[in-house]
Amino acid sequence: EFVSHSWYDYEEGKDKGLHPWKGETSFDYKGRGGPDTPYKQLNVDDGYSWLKAPRWKGHAMEVGPLARVLLLYAKGDEATQELVNSTLSTLGADKRALFSTLGRTAARTLETKLIADKMQTWMDTLMANIKAGNTRTFNEKQWDPSGWPKEARGVGFTEAPRGGLAHYIVIKDQKIDNYQAVVPSTWNAGPRDPENKAGAYEAALQDNHQLHDPKQPVEILRTIHSFDPCIA
Repeated sequence: EFVSHSWYDYEEGKDKGLHPWKGETSFDYKGRGGPDTPYKQLNVDDGYSWLKAPRWKGHAMEVGPLARVLLLYAKGDEATQELVNSTLSTLGADKRALFSTLGRTAARTLETKLIADKMQTWMDTLMANIKAGNTRTFNEKQWDPSGWPKEARGVGFTEAPRGGLAHYIVIKDQKIDNYQAVVPSTWNAGPRDPENKAGAYEAALQDNHQLHDPKQPVEILRTIHSFDPCIA
């Protein structure tokens, strides 16, 4: 994660990227150009966000329903390809149209249909496990605290509805020493990195984003809403 354009600072400097296990959360609103309130505009050449900029192998990533649907499509999942192709045919559009506000909104509906079609299969598997006596709901091998090491680190990954979610933890002397969460909206809404690469929100608003009325730019709101933004 980078903080080049965030209201944070790292001990080794704002342009240094840190793995979440080594992550730092040191507020530096004023030092990073945070304006006095009230303000009308942020200085995007300095810090302009409370989010960090996560990168995977140097690349910004979009996460969420559209990303999942496109991954399934690219991997050759027949049900996904059939559903996506049918939708695009009905709209009279090609696959490039998916990279849009329309595409993200449509992907939620398409993914819901794909999940609904799979639910009976998952239920059958669950019932078969229960009938076979397998009622475990978690891995209990490391459940007893007496067996925990004094120092450890771990990470949990999952796909939340709005995108990829990861929680990183470092334990020292059997206590939490560092805890960092990289949530879906961190990926999508994060600011630019040291190489000036934009995150998903900013990228979606570039390239001559058409506005019906610049004084009431509702299209910008709709585009951001298509990512289902949330920061807790």
